[in-house]
Amino acid sequence: MKSAPEHLKKNLLHLENVYKSYGPKQVLDNVDMSVKAGELCTVVGPSGCGKSTLLRIIVGQERTTHGDVLIDGRSVGFSNPDRGIVFQRYSLYPHLTALENVALSHRLKYGILGFRTHKKAAFEEAMHFLEKVRLAEHAHKYPHELSGGMQQRVAIAQTLVKRPKIVLMDEPFGALDPTTRELAQLFLLELWEEMKMTVFFVTHDLEEAVFLGTRILALSQFYLDDRGNGPEVNRGAKFVCDLQLPRVALSTDVKKTKGFTDVVSQIREVGFDPKGLRHVREFNLKHPDSFQTLTPNEAGN
Repeated sequence: MKSAPEHLKKNLLHLENVYKSYGPKQVLDNVDMSVKAGELCTVVGPSGCGKSTLLRIIVGQERTTHGDVLIDGRSVGFSNPDRGIVFQRYSLYPHLTALENVALSHRLKYGILGFRTHKKAAFEEAMHFLEKVRLAEHAHKYPHELSGGMQQRVAIAQTLVKRPKIVLMDEPFGALDPTTRELAQLFLLELWEEMKMTVFFVTHDLEEAVFLGTRILALSQFYLDDRGNGPEVNRGAKFVCDLQLPRVALSTDVKKTKGFTDVVSQIREVGFDPKGLRHVREFNLKHPDSFQTLTPNEAGN
């Protein structure tokens, strides 16, 4: 089996030979990925392909069946502040104000007695991040007093206040209406550019993924290899496409251009069409940091 080039192992996030199964079902099948700091990486794929499973492995909520997951060259352990996560459903406590929700991590860190000493600094930092997400004037409102988009921005601030090395997002805008969703996308791009964050963004929306990403990866179980096609193969998902995307001006008008729609069509064809199967040796892995560690059984050599 091949190994990743040594320089890729120095990237912020590195996955190599990652397998994940639940009982007899193989979900992730020899998955490889390496991500530099500062990328806004979007991940798409058919329902049930393992996108959220992959995200939970990176967060540390689940263990791999086999393989290496490294952050800054070190194996990931259980969840810690290095990896912040934003879910589709807002992780806000209804009895706390926006400010109190963002400051909550400090309260948990210091405990009830210790928080009294650090309370002023904790609320100042929480307000700083509410300003970053343009919600300072709503700091003392409760979640039910905020719109869905505003609640999600509070949830993002709640994650950023922990100063994670990587921000993981699992369908974060999926519950928003189309207009609010586009505004949230623009907001995320502005915040990413300002803060130079590393973002790993899982979505089922291809347009959203191509619009947001500096890099797009398609995870799919729809592919061929030299293991055959019988029921005994139990094939899990791999990255079948990995493309570098141009960083464009912050305008949704780009979604109407031919170049944009061509990329969307290409990703849909290679990742979502069970009839258009490509062999593992023919995957569209054009990103400079893309690599494969195929087994001899997979690649026929």
